[in-house]
Amino acid sequence: MTGHGRRVASTLRLDRAEREHLYRLAEATPLRTECAGMAVPDTIREIVRSLDPLPASLLNGRHDILMSNDASEELFWEWHSMPCVHKNTLWCCITEPSARSKFPDYEAHVRYLVARMRSAYSRHIGDPDWEEDIRRLASLSREFADLWARHEVADPEPRVLTYLHPCAGRLNLAVSELAVPAMPEARIVVYTPRDADTREKMPLTRRAAPSAQAAG
Repeated sequence: MTGHGRRVASTLRLDRAEREHLYRLAEATPLRTECAGMAVPDTIREIVRSLDPLPASLLNGRHDILMSNDASEELFWEWHSMPCVHKNTLWCCITEPSARSKFPDYEAHVRYLVARMRSAYSRHIGDPDWEEDIRRLASLSREFADLWARHEVADPEPRVLTYLHPCAGRLNLAVSELAVPAMPEARIVVYTPRDADTREKMPLTRRAAPSAQAAG
């Protein structure tokens, strides 16, 4: 979908079905056959859930979100201005109009995601699902196409994600990745408060925040 298409979708306040239709017209709906066919063992699901109150998600090499715990779902609950149809962190960043205003380090964040995807792609060259996903991303986003053309690769590294939450405000989150031996292509991504201020504000990211509980 072009930038114009995203603005149209936002202006019209399209619901999920309407947005999916618009994405199909633009050939922008990602094919998630790999994601849909990947079974997550119950033991791994339990580990991700048990990390709550730390936000955690299970991702694959294309950044598809295979599952998330409640803390992660609630942390990013309201950052989309339109319904999310991707379940993929890279697609969401590129297609969400408000992403740049929510992530102060947006350019560095997206560049890193693309470089990580490029690293994983080396094991999937010629895979129809991967090739189609890349083609659609490139047709949707000149930004992605330019980054992909750089052939940059990146390994997991300690980093901090700054996120402007609508209720909690500025959050500085240390991003850690845990390998999953039972799922070689996947990793558990965990967000940990980077400083005391962020730790104090994390409860405000929950849907049943302390202030709401007190009011009830």
